[in-house]
Amino acid sequence: MKKPYLADPKEARRVLGAHDTQARKKYGQNFLIDESVLMGIVDAADLSRDDFVVEIGPGIGTLTQYLSVAAGHVCAVEIDAKLLPVLEETLSGFGNVRVIHADILKTDLMALAQEENGGRPFKVCANLPYYITTPILMELLKSRAPITQMTVMVQKEVADRMLAGPGNKEYGALTLAVQYYTEPKMNFIVHPHSFLPQPGVDSAVVTLKLREEPPFPVKDENMLFDLIRASFNQRRKKLTNGIVNFAKFDFTKEEAEAALASCGMKADIRGEALSLVEFGRLADALADLR
Repeated sequence: MKKPYLADPKEARRVLGAHDTQARKKYGQNFLIDESVLMGIVDAADLSRDDFVVEIGPGIGTLTQYLSVAAGHVCAVEIDAKLLPVLEETLSGFGNVRVIHADILKTDLMALAQEENGGRPFKVCANLPYYITTPILMELLKSRAPITQMTVMVQKEVADRMLAGPGNKEYGALTLAVQYYTEPKMNFIVHPHSFLPQPGVDSAVVTLKLREEPPFPVKDENMLFDLIRASFNQRRKKLTNGIVNFAKFDFTKEEAEAALASCGMKADIRGEALSLVEFGRLADALADLR
């Protein structure tokens, strides 16, 4: 098996030039060219030769090469057809990698796990496009695929949202979903000079360890996440108004206030003040009214 080599900026530029291609804004492409960051991602992913890894958006294959050396098998899902010839070159000699031309948002991860890994648990690694980070994360979290851990590069602002607490301006629906399904950990910050081309913001590598069970039981998980969406659709307004005005709910103001009161919460409280556990209690109270 070859050694990784694309962390060399000159080599990355040579490959792009040879294929007459470049990073495309359409797909939010910024290619990693920093070996210390690449090694940091592999370390954070805690990979062994027993691991099957799904990589989202391999780009020109820089991280893929490092994953190939550390893991047993890598499946790289790339949406950009123009990068397929590039990946054919850069991943030649990395025999445990399969590239799939697909949109990860339209990929059946359960079927992929079955086909590539006999349905056994797997890990996800990705340098996620900034413009579509949240939809990809939410799709992965809700997929019910046997993912044990995700190690992702995201915009630092998104990483801050994942780890925020109640009352913080970054606290929101993504925070609560991530913390309900996973145990998030900030690993390190990545500065723009580590990419080709350089983005205008800092990035961060975050590890999301999937929980085997939710942190607490709820009567209706859909109710929980509908409540969370209702709370942050009108972030600066009272939670009561958010519940009453949410399209999927049909609760009256009196019912919403009664549910809040049953949880020991004031009628004028805002959603951003509630912890994840408190959202769970309130969701159960609302479920009892249906």
